[in-house]
Amino acid sequence: MSEEKYEVKIRPEKEAYVAEMKEKLSSQGVVLLSFNKLTVKDATALRRKFLAHGVEYKVVKNTLTRIAADELGLQGLDDLLQGPNGLATCKDDPVAPAAALKEFLKENKTEAIAIKAGVLDGKVIDQAGVKALADLPSKEQLLGMVAATLLAPISGLARALNGNIQNLAYALEAVRKQKETA
Repeated sequence: MSEEKYEVKIRPEKEAYVAEMKEKLSSQGVVLLSFNKLTVKDATALRRKFLAHGVEYKVVKNTLTRIAADELGLQGLDDLLQGPNGLATCKDDPVAPAAALKEFLKENKTEAIAIKAGVLDGKVIDQAGVKALADLPSKEQLLGMVAATLLAPISGLARALNGNIQNLAYALEAVRKQKETA
């Protein structure tokens, strides 16, 4: 059997889908998950959880997603793109999809959803890697911690300056009253 790569012809109407999937697979945060016998209630709750975390969720077409992954050079997704699959992506936070999925699974205790893989820095990571990623603080949490760390000394300085300014105002007022009586 020949090892030559054959050229895949994609119909024009499906090229847009492949381009969209390439964009989604290039996001900072990507989690591929399978869903089997997911109830409408759970699907709605999952979408709401993703939305709250700024994550886009889409049920994917396996063949076209496989083509997009191959064009991006992502190795290891071909075997996983079987059965009903969804893709959770976030353009600017690599932790958000994994964290949102972890929260959902903790709250809903469903076995209808399973993590298959993720993409981090252009490399496919396994289920354990996605779970480890979910334990990291999100970009929003990191910004909150940095802001709290940076603002604490500034607020202390502002209080100290405010006290000194009040004392200066009292002193100036006392001088003014002294000059009025003199």
